Amino acid sequence: MPTTPSARIQSYHAHIYFADAAQRQHAAAIRDELGKLFDVRLGRWHEQPVGPHQRPMYQVAFAVETFATLVPWLMLNRNGLTILVHPNTRQPRRDHLVHAMWLGEMLPIVRPEQLPEQSDEPD
Repeated sequence: MPTTPSARIQSYHAHIYFADAAQRQHAAAIRDELGKLFDVRLGRWHEQPVGPHQRPMYQVAFAVETFATLVPWLMLNRNGLTILVHPNTRQPRRDHLVHAMWLGEMLPIVRPEQLPEQSDEPD
């Protein structure tokens, strides 16, 4: 079976999910720390499920070089929240469904057909 070189990863996204007001507070605290500690792009809050995501969340975009410090920090500081981390390889459907890793509960990706097979968009 042919392999895919990791050089295809252009960047990463982390989706920080929350289910209720208490979890939203934890998500806000994580967001504040991420903005202080790492070179990231913080996406807007989605108070309702959006796109293929089953729960409210916000997205954090970060560079390949940041993965080795940001993801371990999330592992240790997620405070019980569910987090999806996926690469951006210009294959959004595969990135969310096949190439992803979960911290905490693994949630179903809903309506995966909404995710394009290929994308020319940068992360």
